[in-house]
Amino acid sequence: MAAAGTEWDPRAFFRRVGDGGALGALFEHLPDVYLFVKDAAHRFTMMSPATWRLHGCSSEAEMLGKTDADFHPPVMARQYVEEDRRVMSTGRPLVDQVWLVTGADDVPRWFLSTKVPLRDRSGRVIGLAGVMRPYAAAGRAPREYHRLLPAIEHVLAHFGDPVRIADLARLTRLSVSQLQREFMRLFGMSPRDYLFQVRLQAACRLLESTLHPLGQIALDCGFYDQSHFVKRFAAATGVRPLEYRRRFSARAGRAR
Repeated sequence: MAAAGTEWDPRAFFRRVGDGGALGALFEHLPDVYLFVKDAAHRFTMMSPATWRLHGCSSEAEMLGKTDADFHPPVMARQYVEEDRRVMSTGRPLVDQVWLVTGADDVPRWFLSTKVPLRDRSGRVIGLAGVMRPYAAAGRAPREYHRLLPAIEHVLAHFGDPVRIADLARLTRLSVSQLQREFMRLFGMSPRDYLFQVRLQAACRLLESTLHPLGQIALDCGFYDQSHFVKRFAAATGVRPLEYRRRFSARAGRAR
């Protein structure tokens, strides 16, 4: 209890903590919480085990000092970095932003991401801290998203097959126009754009991790044919699939 006539300052308690590592050690006991800290150069400097496992690492050490570009297709990594820059340049938090994130299992999933700027003692922003929650199990805030969950899960399970927007609408018990509006309102993209993003990320992973022919990748990821795949991929990423493979596939590099 604070003394009479004084105002209690909870931050004073943390200034007295001698072992800051004890708080950091709590990160190791958060199996289902995706926490991370980045510096001003967007390098990961601390993360919970759930975070480094999501990125396919076997320990925190494998992720330290790396950036999103080391783990995600360039088209997505650029978007994550742009959001980081916005937080650090404005000094304002971003709360419950919806992101599609591909994990080590190559499955793209939706997360709610909250990021806050971190400042040094002079008040200068030197990085950020963030937390991600799977949107389907993130409590009160994502309740609106649950309505679209059947459509999202269907796309994740069947993106390699023909997917009709009318079928997605039926799964969510919405009309096609209602489904379009809800996707735009909550995700900032149409259902068709979401389907394309899932297919694009799946194709990026196959280009990075296999030597499958482009025609096979195109069909496996739901594109009409190889020509359609090459055109859409180049328009979205700025490079053609074989160039993407040359740049980002270690396996392809060893094979040449």
